[in-house]
Amino acid sequence: MTPFWLTIFLDLPAARHDAGTRFWLAATGYGLSATRGDHDEFATLVPPVGDAHLKLQRTDGATPGVHLDLHVADLDGAVAHAVALGAELVARPGHAVLRSPAGFVFCLVGEERAEATPPADWGTHRSRVDQLTIDVAPDAWDAEAAFWSGLTGWPVHRGSSPEFARLGTPSELPVRILLQRLDEGETHGHVDIATDDRGQEVERLTARGADQTRWHEHWTVMTGPDGSTFCVTERRPDTGLR
Repeated sequence: MTPFWLTIFLDLPAARHDAGTRFWLAATGYGLSATRGDHDEFATLVPPVGDAHLKLQRTDGATPGVHLDLHVADLDGAVAHAVALGAELVARPGHAVLRSPAGFVFCLVGEERAEATPPADWGTHRSRVDQLTIDVAPDAWDAEAAFWSGLTGWPVHRGSSPEFARLGTPSELPVRILLQRLDEGETHGHVDIATDDRGQEVERLTARGADQTRWHEHWTVMTGPDGSTFCVTERRPDTGLR
C-alpha cells in the first residue's frame, strides 16, 4: 500500500471549534468550504492554488487533536494490510478509521487529489502547513516507526537527534510525516508550519491569537487560541523541497 495523497485533519472540540476555524483560516490564508457530514461537522480549508490537504472536524472531545487521512487506490487491500501490521480497525463508514499500534488515529480513504499547494506569501516571508508530527510514547517508539514504514512503503530516515525520525515521503505530496519520541506520555500528534523566516511567522501568528510556548534552536512551539499545540520550523516551505 503506497498512499498517493495525505490530508491532515484538525480535530476541534465543539467549544473551541469557532475559535480554531478562525485561527487556522488566518494562519494558512485559505478559504473555507461549505460544511458537510450528518451534523455539519466537517469542512475543508481550501487553498487558492492546488488541492486541499487540510480539513477541520468538530468533535465531542474535550481537547483539540489531529489525525491523518491516507489516500489509497485499493481501500479494502489497504485496510487488510494495516490490520496485518497491527492496526486496529475502529469503524468502516465508507472509508476506514483505524488506530496505529501506539494508538494514533488515522483514516484510509479513496478520495483523489493530485496537485500540492505552494506556500502562502505574506510579503515579508512565506509559510505552509507541511508536516504532521506523530509524538510517540517512549515504549512504543521502535514498533511505531516500523508500522508507519510498513504501512506506507516509505523508508524511515533517522534524524540528527535520536528522538526524531522521518518517513521518506515523496516530494510531490503536500504533507510529510515526522516521528518524535516522547520522554513520557501517550502517543498523539501535532502539525508543523514551515517558513523561511521563523521570527516573522511567529510574530504573525501571535498577532492572530497564538502564544509562544518554547523557543528551540530550529523550531518554536506555539499554542493556538483553540488550545492546539503546533510548531513553527525553519524548513523551506516550498512544495517539493524537503
